[in-house]
Amino acid sequence: MTGKILVLTAVDDELDKARAPDGVEVIYTGVGKVNAASAATLACLVLRPSLVINYGTAGRINQTLSGLLEVSEVIQRDMMAMPLAPRGRVPYSPELDRLSSGETGVVCGTGDSFVTTTDPWLIENKVDIVDMELFAIAQVCRRHSLPWRAFKFITDDANDLAHQDWVANVKDGESLFWDALAQLGATQ
Repeated sequence: MTGKILVLTAVDDELDKARAPDGVEVIYTGVGKVNAASAATLACLVLRPSLVINYGTAGRINQTLSGLLEVSEVIQRDMMAMPLAPRGRVPYSPELDRLSSGETGVVCGTGDSFVTTTDPWLIENKVDIVDMELFAIAQVCRRHSLPWRAFKFITDDANDLAHQDWVANVKDGESLFWDALAQLGATQ
């Protein structure tokens, strides 16, 4: 890895910053798109990283997925300004609706709600997993011309038991993430 790596994660239950290797700065953003955008912007301006990585937990929509996954694309699942624009699109905005990391992986739908029921729109738009921060982080990176990657650990099935499953599983992906980050360092 060359240059400083910035890892953004929502809460300390997801990732212990004391485990970060040299050259990696971990910042806790707080939960949700506003907190993530604010923290990402400040961190990018102050730290000037060469790469931003979002690590976090996710609920799965695609029931065949499990474990730690890399995200290839992210959309906003809760931008609902109809009839001014279709769901997922900011009205009167030239910004992209689907942001790409440039890596192979899954599609993530970001929103400011904890998903606990089936949403046909997510299935129709081929969303694999759901989170609450990634779109905001990817948008900040796009605006600051910074590359980004995202790794999500599946904690729940985005159903009525999601909150219990999240609490039970939130810490289970941390070691997998640090291993993935170490492998990333070996390939760059």
